[in-house]
Amino acid sequence: MKTICKIATLTLMTLAVTAYGFSQKPAEKIPATTTQNLVRGVLAPFGSNPSWANYSLLNEIPGSALYPISSSTAVFYWGFAAGTTADISNMVLYTTAHGSLTITAVTPVTLGGISNPSINLSSTSVCPVQPLSTTNPCIVKFDPISIALSPASDYYLTVYFTNDTNNQSIAAIQPNSLSGSLSSAFVGGTDETHLVVGQSLPSGTNGRPPYFLMYVMNN
Repeated sequence: MKTICKIATLTLMTLAVTAYGFSQKPAEKIPATTTQNLVRGVLAPFGSNPSWANYSLLNEIPGSALYPISSSTAVFYWGFAAGTTADISNMVLYTTAHGSLTITAVTPVTLGGISNPSINLSSTSVCPVQPLSTTNPCIVKFDPISIALSPASDYYLTVYFTNDTNNQSIAAIQPNSLSGSLSSAFVGGTDETHLVVGQSLPSGTNGRPPYFLMYVMNN
């Protein structure tokens, strides 16, 4: 009788363990963020625009051109067609009401955690394909910024290139046609990256093609 009880007890315990094991679902993996364009970027073939020392460049991201994608971040991709080192003194993202040049917000933009990076374009860890050209551009990914782009606003990624010899030899990637949503304006001899809320941007883009800025993505 004891033998029968032991066998019955062992059988029940085995079934319990087996049932418990199968009832446990593996932890669900959190899906990685899918990288998506927030607006239409530039399309090849590309041209180049050289010599950017002592220029402020404003690239416009119009709110009306945003794709219907929900994202709490924006990432800018910056393209070089030539150069060995690019020195940036400062970079910011200005927000305005749609169709206005009056600044409503200023958001710092960084690369490697700083807003004044020196980008080593001759390094294969930064630009894997050497030498740089319009067919083999170096595309540098800026740090993500915490902002939800809105159709009610326009955005101006503004970069001031240091007045030095390095920036005299860099060249921007530019599309040969204005086929995307991005456009730009530039101002020589002045740093336009220190404007504050309530001030006006120095210029609209007036349909000029974008320089350097190739893509705006969520990641």
